[in-house]
Amino acid sequence: MSQKVLLSAKEINIILHRLACQLLENHLDFKDTVLIGLQPRGTFVAKRLTQILKEEYGVGHIDVGFLDITFYRDDFRRGDKTLEATKTKIDFLVEDKKVVLIDDVLYTGRSIRAALTAIQSFGRPSEIELLTLIDRRFSRHLPIQPNYRGRQVDAINEEKVKVLWKENDGEDVIYLINK
Repeated sequence: MSQKVLLSAKEINIILHRLACQLLENHLDFKDTVLIGLQPRGTFVAKRLTQILKEEYGVGHIDVGFLDITFYRDDFRRGDKTLEATKTKIDFLVEDKKVVLIDDVLYTGRSIRAALTAIQSFGRPSEIELLTLIDRRFSRHLPIQPNYRGRQVDAINEEKVKVLWKENDGEDVIYLINK
């Protein structure tokens, strides 16, 4: 097994700032927009983007939530591994709001399909967009594409993209792992 650094901490920071600027261009004051990080790894991206938007671009208030999609996945009862749910935290209405779903890696699209179903439990958004830090474009099983992408990676199915966050793993780095 070998691994190659795809993005260093500095590169991740630059990409997060670019994504924050793109969100700011399209949503201005975030009055009608909510950010939803997909549990577990999309929450790190959502928190970082929120911090950048507030501290560096002066956005006053942003509704940020975290969505667990475990029981909405189409592979929930498949396989030997028992899936463990995490906590959903959405303490605001999504009805008639623009929802930006946020995840770290877009792979097959199945997690996003589950998130689209799960978010309907909280109301009917006026619009849903997708932001992903890494887009593995050649691995899609469903016709799902991000509105905002940090970096596009042409990884084949035997390769894995691993995202590490300082808050959870002690460092910010993204690896391409070859099995």
